[in-house]
Amino acid sequence: MKLFKAATTVCCMVMMGVVLAPNANADAWNRKTTITFSGPVEIPGVHLAGFGILPAGTYVFKILDSQSDRHIVQIFDKDETTIYATILAIPNYRLKATDKTVVTFTERPAGQPEALRAWFYPGRNWGEEFVYPKSRALELAKASNMPVLYTPTEIPVEVAESIKTAEAPVVVELKRAPVMAITPKGEEVQLAEVVTAPPADEPVVTVAQARPAPVAVVEKTLPATASPLPLLALLGFLALGGAMSLRALENRIS
Repeated sequence: MKLFKAATTVCCMVMMGVVLAPNANADAWNRKTTITFSGPVEIPGVHLAGFGILPAGTYVFKILDSQSDRHIVQIFDKDETTIYATILAIPNYRLKATDKTVVTFTERPAGQPEALRAWFYPGRNWGEEFVYPKSRALELAKASNMPVLYTPTEIPVEVAESIKTAEAPVVVELKRAPVMAITPKGEEVQLAEVVTAPPADEPVVTVAQARPAPVAVVEKTLPATASPLPLLALLGFLALGGAMSLRALENRIS
């Protein structure tokens, strides 16, 4: 009887793994992260009208699209029903953080909202450094006494509706926009002088490449199906058959 119970438990664990693994991988490819701000936060990028400064609260960060040298990050409300901002970010290996989720801010004068600088996803030792419009980048550079990334391209700052796809015109502009850095003295410097890309031996996986991964993991070990239900049914029959065989063997032994 103990053998029968153990076999049933193992079979159930295998089935749970098949159901839950895709959800875990889904968070990995878009780097979904829930972050709570205790105070108002200034954000760069293209945002909904009136939301250049996010009030204190809980938000969800996700990667909308990624390339080897730049990423498009979106900020949602906690229920993921509203997209507040779509932001251009550059992977910067010079920024160091722990293996936990970390958000850093550019120093601001007392009484003013902190300005979002970088976001670290767990498991990566480099940060997504955000890009500001040139005029704002210069102000932040002077206030923090450190270079700030900017784009000289005139891209609309406010939009009336949320940006929902990587093919939206504004997103295409962000992906093509040149990025530089500006120093506290107002000097424009090349991106390479203040940003170090992740090492070549560290895999850089784009969203387009990673999105099918949850399905691919299943297809490597089990027959592909149009729906997970036939797969679960197959596993159920296999589990039941194995358990019955073990029980028959147990009866013979006893």
